[in-house]
Amino acid sequence: MGGTRYDMGARDDRAKKAGYASKSVSEIFTQNSKRMAHPSMNPNGIVFREARDSDVHPNSVPIILGLDVTGSMGHIPHELIKDGLPKLMGGIIQGGVPDPALLFLGIGDHECDGYPLQVGQFESGDEELDMWLTRTYIESGGGGNAGESYLLAWYFAAFHTRTDAFEKRNQKGLLFTVGDEPTLKILPASSIKEIMGSGQQTYTHLDLLDEVKKRYDVYHISVLHSDQAINADRGWKELLGQNCLSITDHKEIPNVIKDIICERFKNSDYSKNDNPDLGGFENIQML
Repeated sequence: MGGTRYDMGARDDRAKKAGYASKSVSEIFTQNSKRMAHPSMNPNGIVFREARDSDVHPNSVPIILGLDVTGSMGHIPHELIKDGLPKLMGGIIQGGVPDPALLFLGIGDHECDGYPLQVGQFESGDEELDMWLTRTYIESGGGGNAGESYLLAWYFAAFHTRTDAFEKRNQKGLLFTVGDEPTLKILPASSIKEIMGSGQQTYTHLDLLDEVKKRYDVYHISVLHSDQAINADRGWKELLGQNCLSITDHKEIPNVIKDIICERFKNSDYSKNDNPDLGGFENIQML
């Protein structure tokens, strides 16, 4: 974790061999056929996920990407494994942030779903990131309860992550959720205990947003592919203001995230190195 680089050439070769561009969701995301989350992504018992510096990545930038894996959004992980993830990582590195550490979360509905939260690890290498993404169980659940559990991403980031960026440099990480529904507004202690293995306090979404903002800049990407999503977007804008980013084409997700991260760091210490080590990206032209 944190000791490997994102290698576009190796990733391209592996993607061709794995058939990411041609295989179906069920062929790539093999947990779907098992109808259960991968044991390594079960958050029950997790104390912390850590984004630490290393010799390869001395200025790690923690990035959390919470993907809605309910019915209307389950196609997004498939698009990411086909070509969105290399566009995202390549764009971030080429844009002047050489040490991204990305953590995937799978987000469902804690009131309805069997697996409302799935958790990867902070990773920088192409092979590791593909592994965590394809381990995600696209449960395709959710319910008619006017929301999904995006607040679980805030809970986990606030209470179950540790980063050198914050502890050593007082730099916040970046947290993105992607979806088309409002967030559910109450996270009961009973749900936390069931999901995490322990929990004694009930939180509102505003409680958790305040907590996570202490260590992360929080964004939500609204995918406006229905009237319901457009209505949800209004609520997100009231909640997050300009940190709610609205798109009509889900394929823009990597570009939106990349632009925010690169803009955030272009005037920071990351850009003061005249010759940053881009890990082989110097001559790569992103689409």
